[in-house]
Parts: sequence; C-alpha cells; structure tokens
Amino acid sequence: MICRRKLTNRTTHLQWFNLISANLSAVDTGKRYIGHSVDSSLKSTNNSNISIDKMSLASNLACLVDESSPVDERKPMNRLELKRFLELRIKKRVKDQFKDGKFHDLIEKVIANPYTLQDAYDSVRVNSKVNLVSDCDNINFASLAEELALGKFDISSNIYSISTRGANKEKLVLPNLKMNVIQEAIRIALEVVYRPHFSKISHGSRSGRGQSSAIKYICKEIVNPDWWFPLILNKKVDTCILSTLISTMESKIEDPRLYAIMHSMLNAGVLNMEFGGFAKGHGLPQEGVLSPILMNIYLDLFDREILNLSMKYEVLDTPDDSQCDEANSESKLRSWFRRQLGPAQRNEGNMSGVRVHCCRLMDEILIVVKGSKEVSMALKSEIETYMQGSLHLDFDSKTSILPCNDRRGVKFAGMVIKRTLQESPAVRAVHKLKEKVELFALQKEEAWDEGMVRIAKKVLGHGFKKVKESEIKHLADHNSVLSQVSHFRKPGMETDHWYKVLLKVWMQDMNLKKHDTEEYILSKLITEKALPQELKDSFYTFQNHVKSYVSSETKSIVTLLPESTISSESVYITGVSSPLKTIRMCLQRYGITNREGYPRACHTLVLLDHDHIIDWFHGIVTRWLRWYHLCDNFAEIKLLITEKVRKSCIRTLATKYRLHESEIERKFDSDLSRLPSSEDYENDSVNSILESRDLSYDEGLLYGIPYSGLCLLSLQRIVSKSRPCTCFVIGCKAAAPCVYTIHVMQRQKFPVWKTGFSSCIHPSMHGRRIGLCQQHLKDLFIGHISLQSISFDDWK
Repeated sequence: MICRRKLTNRTTHLQWFNLISANLSAVDTGKRYIGHSVDSSLKSTNNSNISIDKMSLASNLACLVDESSPVDERKPMNRLELKRFLELRIKKRVKDQFKDGKFHDLIEKVIANPYTLQDAYDSVRVNSKVNLVSDCDNINFASLAEELALGKFDISSNIYSISTRGANKEKLVLPNLKMNVIQEAIRIALEVVYRPHFSKISHGSRSGRGQSSAIKYICKEIVNPDWWFPLILNKKVDTCILSTLISTMESKIEDPRLYAIMHSMLNAGVLNMEFGGFAKGHGLPQEGVLSPILMNIYLDLFDREILNLSMKYEVLDTPDDSQCDEANSESKLRSWFRRQLGPAQRNEGNMSGVRVHCCRLMDEILIVVKGSKEVSMALKSEIETYMQGSLHLDFDSKTSILPCNDRRGVKFAGMVIKRTLQESPAVRAVHKLKEKVELFALQKEEAWDEGMVRIAKKVLGHGFKKVKESEIKHLADHNSVLSQVSHFRKPGMETDHWYKVLLKVWMQDMNLKKHDTEEYILSKLITEKALPQELKDSFYTFQNHVKSYVSSETKSIVTLLPESTISSESVYITGVSSPLKTIRMCLQRYGITNREGYPRACHTLVLLDHDHIIDWFHGIVTRWLRWYHLCDNFAEIKLLITEKVRKSCIRTLATKYRLHESEIERKFDSDLSRLPSSEDYENDSVNSILESRDLSYDEGLLYGIPYSGLCLLSLQRIVSKSRPCTCFVIGCKAAAPCVYTIHVMQRQKFPVWKTGFSSCIHPSMHGRRIGLCQQHLKDLFIGHISLQSISFDDWK
C-alpha cells in the first residue's frame, strides 16, 4: 500500500503532480479501479530522486481521494441502494455466462461461488433490515459453494416443516438459512436473465411496475371500454407445470443442474407456489423467494398469447357496423402491423374496431374489451382453452363477463374498479341544487325523529311514575286499567320489574319484528300514534312534495340544457375504491371495534409496551395511507383512521394504564401524533403526512414488504436468564427480551381484499411462538419487514 503521509511542503506536492503526469500515457480508459487497493509503493529518498513502480493514474487519484476525504465522511447507502448494489454484483457474474444466445452453467459458474452466496446472504439481511456490519451467522460460504459445485448439497436436510395443531393436519415446509441463501441467489440470477424480456402488461414484483402502475394503467390508459372480466386461477404447482416451466426456461438458460435443483425443491415441498393464492400472501412465510420470479416466467407465456389474440381480434376480424367510426383511431403500432400483412389481407375490411386490453398483477388477470359481447365471449373462451390446454391451469368457470358501466364494478388488485359518469358543469350544478333541497328535507326528518323519541321517553317515564303511585294506597286509582291488571303482579315483585313485564306484554301484542330498533318502536308505535292526524299529515305531505320537486326540477332543468353540453362534457371515467365493508369487518375481527362498529380496546395488545401498541396501530395507518391515498373514497378511509383506529389505540392504552382517555392523550401526545386526528385533515396536512411516510418502496427489490399485512401478536412471556432467546429475524443476533404468539385471524378466498391485515397466513402459524428484539418488533408492526424475514426453525 502507498504510504499515506501528510504533504507538508511545496516540493512534495510537485512530486505528486509529476507522478500523475508521468502516468498519463499508461492510463487505460476502459478500466477504472477507483476504491481498490494499490499494490505498488512509493519510495522517496530526496526531493530530486523518486523511484516508483508502475501504477495507473486511477490508482493514484484513488489514494488522493482517500487522503483528502476520509471513509467515515462518505454518505452511507440506504436500503434500496444497498440492495441494488448487491444485485448488480451478481448481475455482472451472470452476464459473463452469456454465450451463443443463452446463459450457460449458472449453478456451477455463478451460484456455486462464495462471493455470490455472500452477496445473496447480505441481500436476505437487507430484506430483514439487519445491519451488514453486524456478525454473520455461522455459514461457511466456501464449503457451501463446494457442495453445490459437486452436487452434494442435500435439500431434505436443509428444510423444516411445521404442522397445524388439532385434528385437521396441514403441513408447511419452509427453507432454513442455507436454503434461503441459495434460493435468493437463484432468484437474482433469474431476474437478470428474464427482467428485460417481460411483457409490459405484467405487473408485480418488478421495479416500477407494481400494484399502483397496474391501477394507473387501467384508470388512465384504457379508453371507453365496453366489457371486462377477471380470470381467477386456481392451481398448485405440480410436476406437469414445472416441466412446462423448465422447457420454457431452456430457450434462454442451458443448465441441467439448475433444473435438477428445482425438481428437488418441488419434491421436498419447499417450492411453495400456488396460482390463485399467490396474491393473497404478500410476504407471508408460505411464499418462497423464488415464487414471484417463477410465476412471472410461467405466466409470460400467457402474456405473449394475449398479445397475439389481441392482434387477431383487433386487426384480422371482420368489422362491426356499429364500430366502423372507430376505424380511423388506430395506433401507429397497429398501422405498422397491418402494413406488414400480405396484399390479400391489406384492406379496410380487416380493421375491426375491437380493442383488447389485459393487465396482469402476478396471478391476478383482468381482461378489458372494447367491442360487442359476442367478441368478449369468444375471447374469453379462447383464453380459457389456452390456460387449460397449454398452461395446465384451472380457473373459475363461473366468472361472468360484466359491462363496464355496471354499478358493482370488478374486483382487481384488492380493490373495486368502477366506471362512473363524470357529468358536465351544468348538470353538476343541477344536481348540487337537488342535493341542497334533499339535505334540508333530511334535516327536518332527523329533527322529527329526535322529537318523537324524546316524547316517547317522557311517556315511558310518566307510565313508570304511575306504577309507583299505584303502590301508595291514598294515591291509587282503582278504576284505572293499571289497577285492574295489578292482580297479575306476583308477590314480592319489584316495581321496575313489574313495569318491564308490562312493556314486554305490550310488545308481544304489537307483534314487533326482530330488526325493529328501540328508536323505531318509541317514535312510530308510541308517539306518532298519539299525535293528531293533521300534524302527521302535514309532515309527510312536506316530505312527499320535496321528493316530487327534486325529481321534476332535475328533469325539467336538464331538458332545457343544450344537448351538446350534456353529451360532449358528460363522459365515463374509471375509478378505484377501497373495500370499506370488508375493512370494517376486519376491524371487528381484530377487536378494534365492537359489533355495533364503535371503537374499543384491543385486549390482545394490552400486555405489550405502550410504544409497541402505538406502533401496531401506526402500522394500520401507514398501510392505508400507502395503499388507498389515490382511491376515490379516501375521505372515508381518513374517517376510519380518526374515528376507529386512533380512538381504539387510546382506549387500549387507557385499559392498560387504568387512566381516563383524556389523560392518555396528554401523556402520549407526541407518540399519538403518528396517528392523524380529524384536525390534521381539516388543516390540510394530509400531504405532509403522506410525504413523511416511506412510499418509495421498490417492489422489484423488496418483494412482499410494501404490501405485507399487519400480523396480530400477543405477549407470551418475558425472557429470563434461565430461558434465553435470540431474535428470530434472519441475520439478527440481538437478544429477544420477549416471546410473542402469532394469531391467525382469517383465511380469505381469491380475490383477496387489502384491509391492512395479513389476509392468508397458513394455519400452522397459529399459536407459534417467536422471539423478536425491540427494533424488529417495531419494524414488523410498521411494515419495514414481513413474516418472510422470520426463521421459524430457531425455536427449540
């Protein structure tokens, strides 16, 4: 190494500049070694005599940079930059094996390399948010690489299985640490080979092409569609599918040993890939790291087939008379395609006016057609035939073709996609006037119902007073109905009990229905029956006049508007909505709300520390803000955050510390600021809240983490010296102060809804105990890591 001495005089400076000038002729511009060590040494005897070895200019400059700016002052790489850096190092080794149009011997030349395995292990640790400077696990990468190179790596001894408890036995096979590292190395190598060749219609587990890009494509790029239908797959990977996958991969990769390892992983049960259930997981343990890339490779065959079918229906089919006007609105690509056709097919009759769009998010597929229903049915039939015959996949044949203007919409990517009418400003003004009149009538109706209930409660109170007075002999009226039925009163029966019995007999006589509420009974069956008929007629006549006025005025004003104004500016747009009904059901299932929908204390979390309780609720808010901030009904999501999640967090802390809710808000004011309140949204600070969240996840680099759901954990025990425990997160060697129990709350069917919670954890995980350090418990709750980062074989 060059001796890094401080240059103290001008002569020494001149020596360095002379040294640089002397090496200008020896610079190789094609190679740069900045940052590497320099093997030559500088020997200085006096100011006029300098003897040096041959060295490149880049090496000299590197030494000057090292001397002028210490390594400690360099800006550290963030998580995504570090992950990208590790994958680029493996990418160079993979590209070196490209010969004669194929990649050769990836297992022997790339995967079975200690440096590749080390980079793959660091990549796994980056996913687990573990500092790479920390101590590594006891893995001998040289020995592991030798086992792979010689074919002596035993998969069966590097996996472990966990089974469900109870009568219904379900077994889940998971890889251990060494198997995880090998799978990660294979995944990165396959990403290098296939990432440039994937179709543009495929989204999911790709950099810049995740769920948000799929939704944006459907909402903004598809113009005036007529029909759409989802394709719901249902098939677990088997030998037939794996053979088709390998035969596809052989066109780009020549490596029999790679395919042998894939067969061995399938036979061992560690290759957990299920079509139709993959999108339900999003970072769960049952999804191996190889699943996303293998699924994209396999379904790339479908992507290419759908492009061929779209060209067939858009270019070669006979035109529909109702769509001949659309013949001129052709894209340049389709025009070029038609110019390439033979003279016999090159005519205007070959332009059908049909448009076929497809969007695939992993194994979720949505087909959108602009054309007749007959064309859509024929296309659907051809797609299903190809899926069954060529890809050997099963699907839900009951899926129907829906018109795009159907109010129900279509389920895709965990949300509801609908086509709604965006009216012209003139029509919106008419509807705004109608809404004002309806709001006025609604306010009067609410005031009427509130008055009826208040009067009925006074009537009940008056009746209870009469019952009490009947017990006083000199106040009792022996001629009243109450005195006539008093002989039915049992001896020793309390006054309030006797009054309830009378009300129960009256309700049975009225033949009430179970769904009738208390307010309905009080207002409709007690108060309104006693009111004068003129008063009731005046109120209901007013309400009927409002309804007739709104409908008649709307129709009359719209007819007066110019027809061009209505037709030219009123257009259908595609919007996306979050599943509010399903979200509310999950809030009740996880104990955040009660049956009536009111927030309550989540008793499962009471034993956790207060900061982890807030982190758990903060994880819900972070996921909702990341997933739903572009939804049309985001205002209702904000209302759920302020009215349900935040209040449930406060009540959970109040239950833990046995304090009033107002005192909890004062005590944990700074921590609770992470859960937005209604004032935050009123002050228009939601943009700053969104910017404070890390929304720049790269799904291609951190698969499963951006869209992983929140897992429910409860405190099992505190770790003692007699029973020590280490954090279960891969690569983490920190001591775990507590052991937690996993609770599996639900298993949803496809298509799954995104509700903020883990939707489809394998039942074998229920009741499993894991040890987590304080930092990784926080990361799991907030969503910086997923359950895939936890090694479940660490518990002994």
